[in-house]
Amino acid sequence: MDTFKLDLFTGESAEREVLTYIQKKYPEAYKIEGYFKDYDIYIPEVDKSVEVKQDFKSEFTSNLVVEVEFNNTPSALSTTKADYWVFVTRFNWFWITPKQICDCIREYKYTPATFVGKGDTKSKKAYLIKINHIEKFSEWTQKIKSEK
Repeated sequence: MDTFKLDLFTGESAEREVLTYIQKKYPEAYKIEGYFKDYDIYIPEVDKSVEVKQDFKSEFTSNLVVEVEFNNTPSALSTTKADYWVFVTRFNWFWITPKQICDCIREYKYTPATFVGKGDTKSKKAYLIKINHIEKFSEWTQKIKSEK
């Protein structure tokens, strides 16, 4: 399986896990199927939307990648319509609003890096934000597995 397909599969798996969790409280919540860049999950009971960002590599880098541009076009944080983002790492889920992400970027004076991501052919611009900074700004952190 090529890198893009593996990343897509892994990302969709994280989306299904977050959806299952949300459905315990909001059973009508559903995952948007197919390509839809605005958000991944919609919760009709509260009219809220959720973007899921899985980043297991953060375990090794201590950074979460927050994309703002792809191929010189605004993307991800720059264009999101989601009410919440959930960063899924190996051990935690960080629930945060796009505004809180922007506040974190401003407070810690992050500057975006430009690079070609693994499996990509075009460059992206993204912030590499320390996990503990995201945690400080997040609505709440959910421990999903005990750290070894």
